[in-house]
Amino acid sequence: MVRLKVTAKGQVTLKKEVLDHLGVAPGDEIEIDLLPRGNGNIHAMKPMVPIDRLFGMFAHKADRAYSIDEINEAIEAGWAGEGKV
Repeated sequence: MVRLKVTAKGQVTLKKEVLDHLGVAPGDEIEIDLLPRGNGNIHAMKPMVPIDRLFGMFAHKADRAYSIDEINEAIEAGWAGEGKV
């Protein structure tokens, strides 16, 4: 358990131990869910991945393009239990 003191201005400084546990660094944000009976749940707000990093994520990486017939044969072989593992 980590104990923190509240200043006269109502501020709390999180100890390095807490920051390391949450995985936060200067400039990062944390969020506190207010729970009943004066309790709270604190967690780090992880930054969202920029949309441009998702482009090309499922890009075709095979050595060559496969024909519809080859794809259908592979599907049939898979259903028959003959597919490669």
